[in-house]
Amino acid sequence: MKKLILAFSAVFALFAFNAAQACTNYLITKGASADGSTMISYAADSHVLYGELYHWAAGEYPEGTMMDVYEWDTGKYLGKIKQAPRTYNVVGNMNEFQVAIGETTYGGRSELADSTGIIDYGSLIYITLQRARSAREAIKIISELTSEYGYYSSGESFSIADKNEVWIMEIIGKGIDMKVDNKSNTSYNANKGMVWVAMRIPDGYVSGHANQARIQTFPLADGKKSITSKQLDKIMNPEVEVVYAYDVISLARDKGWYVGDDKDFSFSDTYAPVDFGGARFCDIRVWSMFNKVNSDMDKYWDYVKGDIKHDEKFEDGKANPNKYATNRMPLWVKPERKVSVHDMMMFMRDYLQNTELDMSKDFGAGPYGVPYRWRPLTWEVDGITYVNERATATQQTGFSFVTQSRSWLPDAVGGIIWWGVDDANTSVYMPMYSSITKVPCNFERGNGAMMEWSETSGFWITNQISNFSYTRYNMIHPDVVTVRDGLENMFIERTPATDEAALKLYNTDPAKAVAYLTDYSNDQGARTFNAYKKLYQYLFMRYMDGNVKTKIEGEQNPKVEQPGYSEQFLRKIVEETGDKLKMKGSAGH
Repeated sequence: MKKLILAFSAVFALFAFNAAQACTNYLITKGASADGSTMISYAADSHVLYGELYHWAAGEYPEGTMMDVYEWDTGKYLGKIKQAPRTYNVVGNMNEFQVAIGETTYGGRSELADSTGIIDYGSLIYITLQRARSAREAIKIISELTSEYGYYSSGESFSIADKNEVWIMEIIGKGIDMKVDNKSNTSYNANKGMVWVAMRIPDGYVSGHANQARIQTFPLADGKKSITSKQLDKIMNPEVEVVYAYDVISLARDKGWYVGDDKDFSFSDTYAPVDFGGARFCDIRVWSMFNKVNSDMDKYWDYVKGDIKHDEKFEDGKANPNKYATNRMPLWVKPERKVSVHDMMMFMRDYLQNTELDMSKDFGAGPYGVPYRWRPLTWEVDGITYVNERATATQQTGFSFVTQSRSWLPDAVGGIIWWGVDDANTSVYMPMYSSITKVPCNFERGNGAMMEWSETSGFWITNQISNFSYTRYNMIHPDVVTVRDGLENMFIERTPATDEAALKLYNTDPAKAVAYLTDYSNDQGARTFNAYKKLYQYLFMRYMDGNVKTKIEGEQNPKVEQPGYSEQFLRKIVEETGDKLKMKGSAGH
């Protein structure tokens, strides 16, 4: 058993390193948003995740019904759990009650992984969405499910929003301690479940997480504003702002990972200590959003570049086994302007532009200013390790979204998940109302797969465009932006009229409102697919063979330009080749 645990821990250590390069969430409270909605964003970044829009219809099940659980990342069968008597409609990562959940994997201490658990992080999200009517209820369900069935994955940060509140919840397993039940003569994990902390983002503030645990110290339980998992019956009390596992501190003490007073305990510094990668590859993505809404973020620039300061000791002189980082960013900041849904879309498209780490400006961008670098994330020359930047926008995104939960509208009309596939800089965020009973065929599950081509797949047409644009980014991408922004601006402008029409139907027949929104959402999916199919055809004709062609009305042949390469790139060629390519008779020869 010990060998099995060590082997599993090694696998999770590798997984944690790889996962630390994926996924970004931004969280916006009602008081911080331009229209009073709550919003969260999520980029599901993975080199093997096929972008498709999930849908689970609402249902009712007889007592005793069991459901199979498969790991979201791999499809591996994990086991069975009890089905809920009633489940709710889920579209992507949002349900019919405007509850939305996103995640980022931070990995954390590998020895806390539990191979005996039945529920992985992805299944936990989608099962919870089928059962929760509020963010608080979602937190309760997540705790109860993992306590009963065990938690299979490594450390995760969840964004959980409903129409009134936004929460951040950070979780990690408790490891493996196998015991034998003498009555049944079966083995079980005595450490089943997880330790966790959930905090409500104060209204008027914004938060974010990106593959680095972010919750540090938190208010200890007082039975009112802060409670433990032994008091989950009180979680629906609106005064409660902090909830945490009753053993989140004691587990760390038992493992020898924490000494000092309970009030000084930091979840992140204990279970997922920040290192260079946690700052440079992960927290820098949070900083990129904070920096756009708050002018006081320059003081954290050295930290997010990887210069981490540590506290060696507690005030009482006892050794601090974690050497707490002392220059980290706050968990949330107050924005100096209200955040719109369009702002959120643009936050997801950040590639560190307007900073010294903008990848489109150095030689690695090639002659056409590509703002991305292909993996691996780190590389060596002469035994020295160097890095590629890990920005929010990235080429390997499967799907991403921005959710809006709007309290002034009925749930059937209020929830919108602005959803798109592939690189956020290429993706069109389409409005999918969370009550719809059918998703667009071009983006539905089963229309293609990661190694299965489909001519009608929105994922594949978007990837055709993005990957073609990478060949000459500063020329081709602006044409993509024109179409992308045209569609999104149209969708945003039409939202009030769509809401009004749906609300009018809802007041007489809610089912007709849902049918109307289903048709509308599906139409926008089809519109986007058809527009992108035409865009790819146009881009290929215009830019093939290194040329830039422009159609001239009334002429058989288009105007042809041959822009060549950037001066920076040409100078590097000369530097590398010397006189080998010099034309005889030219100046200086």
